[in-house]
Amino acid sequence: MCADMVAVRWKDKSGWDHKATAVLDDISRSGACLQTEEPLPVRATVQISCNKGRFEGSVAYCFFREIGYYIGVKFAKGTKWSKQKYRPKYLLDEKLVAAAPSGRRRKARSVAAR
Repeated sequence: MCADMVAVRWKDKSGWDHKATAVLDDISRSGACLQTEEPLPVRATVQISCNKGRFEGSVAYCFFREIGYYIGVKFAKGTKWSKQKYRPKYLLDEKLVAAAPSGRRRKARSVAAR
């Protein structure tokens, strides 16, 4: 999991260009999850731009949940994310969380749930 602000561009069915600012909620080698204020069409081609790079892909899913739309983006062939290419401002190190003593993990979960 991570958090960072990114720019998103896409075209609607009529061919009109759109752009928005999104919260990068999660990123992996094969795709990303964005949070936006407006929906994006499923299968739309998107470009995600950040301060150190650009990623291209297509919208795999889009659904509304409480505070906005969650957009799943599958990266295009030849587009892959790595920590060396772009490191989001806030990036959860899953290896560090997994290595934490079990008591600390339970405490961290209970604090996060509040």
